Amino acid sequence: MIPLHSDQVMSAATRKIVVLPGDGIGPEIIAEGRRVLDAVVDSHGLDLTVEEHVFGGAAYDAHGSPLPEMTLDACRAADALLLGAIGGPQYDKAPRELRPERGLLGLRSELGLFANLRPAMLYPELSAASSLKPDLVAGLDIMILRELTGGIYFGGPRGIEVRNGVRTGFNTMVYDENEIQRIAVRGFELCRARHPDGGARLCSVDKANVLEVSELWREVVTAVATDYPDVELSHMYVDNAAMQLVRAPKQFDVIVTGNLFGDLLSDAAAMLTGSIGMLPSASLDKAGKGLYEPVHGSAPDIAGQGIANPLATILSVAMMLRYTLGETGAADAIEAAVSQVISAGVRTADITTPGESSVSTHDMGQAVLDALNS
Repeated sequence: MIPLHSDQVMSAATRKIVVLPGDGIGPEIIAEGRRVLDAVVDSHGLDLTVEEHVFGGAAYDAHGSPLPEMTLDACRAADALLLGAIGGPQYDKAPRELRPERGLLGLRSELGLFANLRPAMLYPELSAASSLKPDLVAGLDIMILRELTGGIYFGGPRGIEVRNGVRTGFNTMVYDENEIQRIAVRGFELCRARHPDGGARLCSVDKANVLEVSELWREVVTAVATDYPDVELSHMYVDNAAMQLVRAPKQFDVIVTGNLFGDLLSDAAAMLTGSIGMLPSASLDKAGKGLYEPVHGSAPDIAGQGIANPLATILSVAMMLRYTLGETGAADAIEAAVSQVISAGVRTADITTPGESSVSTHDMGQAVLDALNS
């Protein structure tokens, strides 16, 4: 992966990282991500400062809010954010506006993090761990670009009210043409970055046969495509896209879609790779500032057991170094170390196959550190 634009990479003098461990397995996987980050800071002579702040359920417990003002201020002042995971069943009865997930939505909105990049890449050694036949997923390398600050998750009106004596829940799916245009531009630019020598393909996913908002989405994406004649554009309804992801996933290169559809499709694509614990993500603003996090959740059922897979977090560190900080060498080193560890057969429980042994969260992090130093 490479930066989308050179002007989206922060200058070498701007190096403030805010770390948000969060809830559940978040602190465990963040600990390994920080160890790897510290290692490449030393080996590559990077000038970074790192601050840690409470967020999500941990912040609600400590301060009565999932996104305290002091955390938000620190995030605004940072150049990049590294998040572990948030949430847990103990927060299900909290007021809706104070649940951990609302803190994450608020952070995305406050920082303008509209472009969510979620790669789905399969390491050859893990093809047996995929839910699909190895020949269907061998060489898989998909990027799903999800619009992150609009759509039904943010639209209004929304709520639960009594209508004709019956409790009724309602939400509004809304996009304006400017929101669609900026994510479409990012999609086409991402295609070019992945395929500088040509052959780039962008699939725009919508539900234009049913939803007016998708009709507008398709019209705007098609109009933007005229500025990118080197990128092949196709359109697909979301239900068909879901089917195609499990039928023939390698037909896709870059998928661009809205908030709700991207949420669903990216998790489906994640399982093609063998484990959701392997996949990083980036959420970027217009200038390249980003929030980096694994795509998996807080996994409260295994929290504290030391068995969570930290590789998605470690790969999120690599994405942060590449996309926001412009430290390609350090990012390459981390990704190569992860590949070396997977090739060597080191496995956490989520990516084992019958007969394979597994290592702890800490030991997997140590294996990556050893590979970095080899």
